[in-house]
Amino acid sequence: MSQILRIAWVPPSSLDEGNARVDLSSQALYPERVSFFGELYLRSTQPFLSPEITAREVAYLERCFTGLALPGPVVDLGCGHGRHAAPLNTSGALAGRVVGMELDTYSLSHRAPGFPAVQGDLRALPFQSGSLAGAYAWYSTLFAFSEMEHRVILREVARCLRPGALLVLHTVPCERLSEQPDAVFQRTLPDGSLLEEESHYDPDTGTDHGRRRLTLPDGRVLSGVYTIRYYPLAELAQLLESTGLAAKWVHGGLEGEPLSSTATDLIVGAELRHG
Repeated sequence: MSQILRIAWVPPSSLDEGNARVDLSSQALYPERVSFFGELYLRSTQPFLSPEITAREVAYLERCFTGLALPGPVVDLGCGHGRHAAPLNTSGALAGRVVGMELDTYSLSHRAPGFPAVQGDLRALPFQSGSLAGAYAWYSTLFAFSEMEHRVILREVARCLRPGALLVLHTVPCERLSEQPDAVFQRTLPDGSLLEEESHYDPDTGTDHGRRRLTLPDGRVLSGVYTIRYYPLAELAQLLESTGLAAKWVHGGLEGEPLSSTATDLIVGAELRHG
């Protein structure tokens, strides 16, 4: 069993270290996902995502979008509380251009200042067709649904992108999970909360199933389950092709290094498919 907090993919070495609303009921849309990707997710991951980690990821995203000549917004798909969107919108290449999109009400109500956000569903994006200059999604955000819904989501992204726009997708190489298919985690957080998680990766389906429980100091318990699909690069490229997109480049880490058998990340830059 590996002592790894799977969602947020925090390795052991790091463990010591204005809102417009769409008329959607997130709890009714998919209650199990909301039970995980809401207060539970925010409270349990923030202690592990240090300012240094966020700064490296923000710097990487800024490099990706440097030189983007297209006018129009760049959307943080599943922005959560905005740890990427806020600094990117405040200064640098994307200053004044970033819009966050998130379904979870709790995350939006606790979001960082400095960027506009809209509440919406990844499967029915609240943006006009051909209106976005770019978009990005971190930590397998787009792949926490069913296979069919992943196609719907990517088609929606393709619908909203302008020709020449850039989509940046971050996930984890499935080989990392194959090496450690079973993971358990238990840690007392700085505020006194007890975090517990167990997960199992099925290499036959490429799916990771997990359950997380957070016991707060006041005795309140937050718990939820998640299912994440991790695509091998070849399958991910085919998925993009089938939804009107095409892979433009692939990185295996935040320094832009090539994908390898020891890569910690799988990051794909994609654009609208030509023809």
